[in-house]
Amino acid sequence: MFRKATLDDLESINSIYNDIHTEEEEGRASINWRRGVYPTKETACDAVLEGDLFVELDGDIIVASARINQKQVAEYKDADWKYFAPDNEVMVLHTLAVSPKLKNKGYGTRFVEFYEKYALECGCRYLRMDTWENNLTARALYKKLGYSEVGIVTSEFNGIGGFRLVCLEKKL
Repeated sequence: MFRKATLDDLESINSIYNDIHTEEEEGRASINWRRGVYPTKETACDAVLEGDLFVELDGDIIVASARINQKQVAEYKDADWKYFAPDNEVMVLHTLAVSPKLKNKGYGTRFVEFYEKYALECGCRYLRMDTWENNLTARALYKKLGYSEVGIVTSEFNGIGGFRLVCLEKKL
């Protein structure tokens, strides 16, 4: 089940972020998120307050979260998108976070499927997202789900430079 996140969900979402940070710090993941920098509980709170953070539940347990909106990061202007798409027809997936304690259970796939359905319901046929260049797990998932890598852009994020973001897109 999917729904918009609420302020009551912040502890669960932050716990997922912290579990992902631990996986990264212990060398079991390569996402390039940084504890205390991104994502944080404040990241989730801001998204809840803007009304564009969603959660995936298994029963009453939050297993994943992501921000879905039409905000394309500035670096997207440097990507070689295959499809010309007016901004009002583009939906963007940000910060997909699946609990590493529950990996390989299809939650990420189902979240992306939800994102696609939500985009269509909002009148958006063009989907965009990005992931860190070395996040091979995410890149493989997105490829399997029909997303095309259109290029790599360099980004500065939260004062940290040198991020190489793989830009992905799909037309529904």
